[in-house]
Order: sequence, then C-alpha cells, then structure tokens
Amino acid sequence: QAQFVESGGGSVQPGGSLRLSCAASGFIFSAYSMTWVRQGPGKGLEWVSDINGGGGSRFYADSVKGRFTMSRDNAKNTLYLQMSDLKPEDTAVYFCARGVCRRNTFDGCDLWGQGIQVTVSS
Repeated sequence: QAQFVESGGGSVQPGGSLRLSCAASGFIFSAYSMTWVRQGPGKGLEWVSDINGGGGSRFYADSVKGRFTMSRDNAKNTLYLQMSDLKPEDTAVYFCARGVCRRNTFDGCDLWGQGIQVTVSS
C-alpha cells in the first residue's frame, strides 16, 4: 500500500522553527519528485515547495523562500520540510504529495499524506 505518514507538526511562536517529516512506503520513493502543499484556515491549497527524485533541484514559493528548506533522505524513504522564522501566515495544514503539482487542481500529484497542522501564534 503506497502511502505517506506525516509527523513533526505542532504549535510554535513567531520566529520559531519546526521540521516536518513525511515517511513514504509502498513504492520506490527515489523515483519520484515530491511536493509540499499547505492549506490555511478558510483558504485554498497553496504550493509551497518541490524537489526532484535525487534531491538536487529544489524550488520554493516566494512566500517561503529563504525561510523554508526542503530535503529528502532516499535511504530512509523520508521527505523533510525545515521551517524557520515562522510567521502567523504560515499557519496551515501541510501535506506532502508525490509528483510536481503547481496547477490550480494539483492534479500533478497523485498520492497525498494525511496532512499535519502547523500553528504559529503568540
């Protein structure tokens, strides 16, 4: 059963840091690009970042560039999102997803994690 299990979410104060993990199983993880997507309260899905299968090419939304770092450890079948200098507007449910999906429908990603809450507040 191909799936992702996300962990590492929680609550943090503005300016703080948090690392999300997305553990993959049931498929050849290294063969796929991966994406982080988030959905804030009352908002639609927002593309955050993506990475190629080997981890050598990474791209970020302007809203998180310079603060978030995406990485992967293919030996551990795990994707990471290191979030620093967090802001209240980063509050959202964060999803890891298989593939590259920057379109409105996010159809480019065919497998999604369960989502994990990140809350940034004083």
